[in-house]
Amino acid sequence: MSNQPVFRLRRLCLYFLLMVMILTAMNTGGLPVSVTAYLRGEITPQLWQIWLSVRLPRVVLAVLVGMALATAGVLLQGLFRNPLADPGLLGISSGAAVAVALGIVFIAPYLSGTVTLYLHIITAFSGALCISGLIFLLNRRRQPLLRLLLCGIAVNAISMSFVGVLNYLSDDKELRQFSLWMMGNTGHISWTLLLPATGLAIPAFYAAFRLSRPLDMIQLGEEEAHYAGVNVRRTQQCVLLISALLTGIAVALCGIIGFIGLVIPHLMRMIFGWHHRLLLVTSALGGALLLLLSDTLARTLAVPAEIPVGLLTGLLGAPYFLWLIFSVKE
Repeated sequence: MSNQPVFRLRRLCLYFLLMVMILTAMNTGGLPVSVTAYLRGEITPQLWQIWLSVRLPRVVLAVLVGMALATAGVLLQGLFRNPLADPGLLGISSGAAVAVALGIVFIAPYLSGTVTLYLHIITAFSGALCISGLIFLLNRRRQPLLRLLLCGIAVNAISMSFVGVLNYLSDDKELRQFSLWMMGNTGHISWTLLLPATGLAIPAFYAAFRLSRPLDMIQLGEEEAHYAGVNVRRTQQCVLLISALLTGIAVALCGIIGFIGLVIPHLMRMIFGWHHRLLLVTSALGGALLLLLSDTLARTLAVPAEIPVGLLTGLLGAPYFLWLIFSVKE
């Protein structure tokens, strides 16, 4: 109980940092457009419309995807009781990417424009759910950590091979779209796609929060959790379903963005402890903060060009991942 004021202060600092980052992102970019400039009458209505239709949805996208990936990471790490469980490392993101690529090449040409907008989300969720089910079946045999990671590497390799073949079969326009999307791209988003995705993500966040106590009990062992009244099998199914949905939404909206689901939950666990009620909230905030920071840097470091945001998260997350591998004890 004595630590609660400390945790409360740390959580308030996290909220404050996220709000500062949101305001910074909304007022930073290649065009001199900001809320304060508009209120002072220093920009035209045309530029303001650009801000509303381009920059603002991009900020919302970064917050949503960062929260989704971090939440999925917390759920998977809690389910497998493993700090290295992550949608990217286990191949869930790659499975979603393959499903989206297959949908773009073989299904999208036969659909109308409106339906095509939501095809990415449906196919990404399906692909992520298939890989999540495979990982669950492997883990039921209590496979060692190394074998799970090797399976994830194999799934990633197979998925990238499939995407490479689809790239080869696509035309120049589709090839460029694939390339940007696979590197993590937040630049092509609209409210038409963002609002339905947000509507799907909000219930998923709520459902994840409801799993806090069962996940806490599972950390003691599945048998102990069962004796404590937790329906372990139902919890496992819910975790895989929610993490697949959140990962699918993230991949559908902006491609593969790595390490957020690995780095942020582990970092928040070091700061706030392992109780999932607090860990889920703080990890969601931390994921939004990291991706928003990465996206702001991606669109300002090389103006007028943009750096794919997935490259920046990789540069930030890979060293931490290496440190984590060497620090984790059997």
